[in-house]
Amino acid sequence: MAKPITKLINLKTFREFFNSSSSGGIILLICVVISLLIANTNAGYAFKDFLESEFGFEGGGIGLRYSVLEWINDGLMAIFFLLVGLEIKREIVEGELSSLKQASLPVLAAIGGVVAPALIFSLFNNGTPTSHGWGIPMATDIAFALGIISLLGNKVPNGLKVFLAALAIVDDLMAILVIAIFYTNDLHLNYLMYAGIVFLVLIVFNRLRIKNIFFYIIPGIIMWYLIHHSGIHATIAGVLTALTLPTTPDDSESPLEKLEHALAKPVNFIIMPIFAIANTNITFLHGMVSGLAGHLGLGIVLGLFIGKPLGIFTLSWLSVKAKIAQLPSETNWKHVIGMGMLGGIGFTMSIFISILSFDGAIALQTEAKFAILVASLLSGIVGVTWLSLYSKKQKKKAVTASK
Repeated sequence: MAKPITKLINLKTFREFFNSSSSGGIILLICVVISLLIANTNAGYAFKDFLESEFGFEGGGIGLRYSVLEWINDGLMAIFFLLVGLEIKREIVEGELSSLKQASLPVLAAIGGVVAPALIFSLFNNGTPTSHGWGIPMATDIAFALGIISLLGNKVPNGLKVFLAALAIVDDLMAILVIAIFYTNDLHLNYLMYAGIVFLVLIVFNRLRIKNIFFYIIPGIIMWYLIHHSGIHATIAGVLTALTLPTTPDDSESPLEKLEHALAKPVNFIIMPIFAIANTNITFLHGMVSGLAGHLGLGIVLGLFIGKPLGIFTLSWLSVKAKIAQLPSETNWKHVIGMGMLGGIGFTMSIFISILSFDGAIALQTEAKFAILVASLLSGIVGVTWLSLYSKKQKKKAVTASK
């Protein structure tokens, strides 16, 4: 007689994996592999047709009919940005960014990690048709970076994990600002004005201390529609909605924290995997590897793999030497170098910006996505290897010293 299915599955192990901070990154990696497999089989054509198929509603002056891919990149990703916005606000109110002393190191490190990759990309692409993609190597993928550093366990100090989390959040905030300012279509000021009115209503709700989350979500959806038609990328509506959610730096769970907890698993285990499957479907073609030596490929790979750790380390070192900031406890400069390498994992946000940068230019999007994959893979492998070897070296020294 066959054993019950519950006996075949270790439910406790599954729950621990599902609740761990590394699981989101692991699932995202699996989805990347699935997407690449689909794209390079006969199923790739059917999948592409599915992504291009349209559904929605049109009529009465309301246009909500988009392709599946547009619903994913403009709709589902707005929920992703809503969660990012909630994380940013919580860190500013009560977390690692709540005071100047706490915020200075991750903020300055993030600035270095944004400027250096953009400069390296521009160095290779200035004056070319791909120069508009300078924002691609700027952002660190929170899920992947934190997932990988979590896999290292006690090989890295907790202070380094907190530093990376705060840096990635500031990094995402900068990427959001870049998208809002530099990656917009023609502005339609009337829609933008209506969206501004909705945003003011949300601020009023915040001042009135209204705690019912639906008072923020429903106007937020309306603001998404208006911003989508304004020319600014609709995902910005998620961030603006998040910034109006009430929160308190005490022990009680605020509306912001309730929504953050409610969104964490759907975003990490549904929305980001769907985004990865839909947007990483790269068909490997002859000459693609050699394309990494072109100006676009070099700008992205060197921007993420070299620019990220260089910028993060340099600004961190300068800020500590100038006594503006201090390193987290039990953390040293070799830890910062390794963390900077993990900062070169740019996957989700980098792919997102590449889609905005080369809208309609599928060949350039594909080349950029492949370069992002290579750079992120290199950054992850080298970063983990560096931190693991350094941890072993430290333990060996400790054992030798105790004898």
